[in-house]
Amino acid sequence: MNERSDNTNSLRIGETTITLVEGDITTQDVDAIVNAANSGLIGGGGVDGAIHRAAGPTLKDACQIIVEREGRLPAGQAVMTDGGRLSARVIHTVGPRYRGRPMDRDTLASCYRNCLCLARDASLRRVAFPSISTGAYRYPIEEAAPIAMKTVAHFLGQPTEHQLAEVRFVLFDHRTFLAYQQAMERIRP
Repeated sequence: MNERSDNTNSLRIGETTITLVEGDITTQDVDAIVNAANSGLIGGGGVDGAIHRAAGPTLKDACQIIVEREGRLPAGQAVMTDGGRLSARVIHTVGPRYRGRPMDRDTLASCYRNCLCLARDASLRRVAFPSISTGAYRYPIEEAAPIAMKTVAHFLGQPTEHQLAEVRFVLFDHRTFLAYQQAMERIRP
């Protein structure tokens, strides 16, 4: 059940609060942050580079072990590592490179679902997401924000033994924040 909060930047779904903040994902006080990674998990630009820089070389080493053992991470999938110097664990997911195809939408939704499944299965309480694929992978923010919000809301609406306390969207700039705020307003009852 969705309930309107006094704060227009949050929404309660069952036991979980979805929160929107504008800021730096690497400084969030949560159990895990989500990294919008590349398939080689090697770090790069944007949020991926920021997370790798903040976490230090042990994150790169952990990612390298995963790639050596399992191969490159396919778009839509997710894996979790320790966070190195970060206080949170890191869930890595590879978003779709936007080409305007219907499968782009499904792959983006899979990113959010698979990250939430990992968090739930690890009994985490608070998870922070960036806006996946809207930087270098060029997914239009006006299309990506509603997909993210609807996917998370649907996941949280499913009965489960372990409920997350908070799903936080940490958005790097005000334009992205406003797009997520509009997407949140569209799913309110």
